[in-house]
Amino acid sequence: MSLTLIIGNKNYSSWSLRAWLAMELTGSPYDEVRVPLYQADSHQRLLGYSPTAKVPVLQSEDGTIWDSLAIAEYLAERFPEAHLWPFGQAARAHARTVCAEMHSGFVPLRSNMPFDLKRNQPLAEVPEEVAEDIRRICALWADCRARFGQDGPYLFGHASIADAFYAPVACRLRSYAVELPEDAAAYVDTIYRWPAFQRWYQAALQETEIIE
Repeated sequence: MSLTLIIGNKNYSSWSLRAWLAMELTGSPYDEVRVPLYQADSHQRLLGYSPTAKVPVLQSEDGTIWDSLAIAEYLAERFPEAHLWPFGQAARAHARTVCAEMHSGFVPLRSNMPFDLKRNQPLAEVPEEVAEDIRRICALWADCRARFGQDGPYLFGHASIADAFYAPVACRLRSYAVELPEDAAAYVDTIYRWPAFQRWYQAALQETEIIE
C-alpha cells in the first residue's frame, strides 16, 4: 500500500503543512488528498479518513495516523536513511523537545495570528502575550542555530522535522509583517527559500477558497 497524506487548504492549514513537509523530507512517493476545510461537507468527508475529522492524516499499510507529530515520528522510523531528525543524540533530543513545545504551545500567537499565506498585513495591535510568544520563538531559533546549526541554514543545519514544525510560525511572522531580529529574519528567509516549502506556497497562492 502506498502512503496517502490527507491535508486541508494549503493557504490555511498550518497543521497540514507540517506533515506535508515531513513527507517531502523522506523523498518517497506518496498520494495527496486535499479536503477543503469549513465547507458544508468537510466534516463528513474527513470522517472518511480520520476518527477526529481533522487534518493531517496519513494512511499506510500500518494503519491510519491522525496527528502531525505522530506522522513525523512514523516517517522518521520508516525512512531512517532520510534523517528526518538531526544527527547526534543530543541534537535529536533537543529537536524533539522544541517540536513538542510547538505542538502544544504558543496558543496566543496561533489565536491572534491565524495562518494565511496570502496575507501581508500587520496586526493593528500586538497583545503582550503574543509578543512574549514571538520573543520565545526567536530565542528558541537562535539557541538551536547556535548549538546545532553550524552545517547549514536550518535549525539543526540540514532540513529536519524541526523546520517542518516551525515553518508555519515563520509564515505567520512574515504574513503579519512582524519586525524580527536579524538572525530570526534570516531563518524566515531560509524557510521561504526551502524548495519543498516553495512548492506548497505556490500551490497555496493558486487556491480560491476564502475562510473568514
